[in-house]
Amino acid sequence: MTTGMGHTNAAASIMALTFSSRFDLRHTYFMVAGIAGIDPQQGTVGSAAWANYLVDFGIQWEIDGREIPPAWNTGYLGINTTSPTDKPLLDYRTEVFQLNKRLTQTAFALSRNVTLSDDPQAQAARAKYSYAPANRPPSVIQCDTLAGDTWWSGTLLGQRTRLDKDSDRRKRHVLHDAAGRQRHVRYEALKRAASMHKVDLNRVAVLRAVSDFDLPYDGQTSSDNLLNYASQGGFAIAIANLFAAGNPLVQDIATHWGRMERACRVADPALRARCRIACIKNNVPAGSIRRHIHFSYRIR
Repeated sequence: MTTGMGHTNAAASIMALTFSSRFDLRHTYFMVAGIAGIDPQQGTVGSAAWANYLVDFGIQWEIDGREIPPAWNTGYLGINTTSPTDKPLLDYRTEVFQLNKRLTQTAFALSRNVTLSDDPQAQAARAKYSYAPANRPPSVIQCDTLAGDTWWSGTLLGQRTRLDKDSDRRKRHVLHDAAGRQRHVRYEALKRAASMHKVDLNRVAVLRAVSDFDLPYDGQTSSDNLLNYASQGGFAIAIANLFAAGNPLVQDIATHWGRMERACRVADPALRARCRIACIKNNVPAGSIRRHIHFSYRIR
């Protein structure tokens, strides 16, 4: 489905789908796919990134940068903190979501060697950066996503997103950052549906493909990077690479849907119980099943 852009459209669309009496989505896999910007020190245009964590970058306090105290380097700070370097308490309970690690790792393993699309315009845009990975060809990577309704660009805002990322317990998990906008909103809508047993959050994967750099190259202004983002040539290849990187997971789930032993790897107690019952009915020792489970994550 296409949810539409922005927090409001994303949340309303997912809620309408998951709470509709027309669908039974309890065993449905959700792959949330879309384009994003990226820090050139973390990735490059055209790359496809599987998300581990979804972070809401929009839940912050803000003071106009022209009015900040002398000791501050930004007007953004966490809710109920006293400086930009303080770690917020995450009182909203929607600031950070962790996705199913097994599903994400399986998706990455299936897609990491696929051939991604590229074009001369994107290659020319990468060549303007003097460092890797910005100037390298696109690849399939893993990431955390920072999401907000504001499409940001520029060196100073980029520094703020790095500070937001590195100041908390997620630091050791971060590989790459893709600047998306509605991923965590869709996940929260799915989470509320899951609380009513309408969907299974273990079956949610998030894939981003990079359409642009959110920081300028040396000598470029931040305004030029923002206003001329389309000249980076990333949009068309990002759309193509969403399919290229996402399709292996879809095909793998569809092909191996009926393998009951995969359920033993699920954290959901109810699903574990159903797996044990199935093992007993089929006279299969649960221990032997667990020893032969592959790393892939699938549920019957």
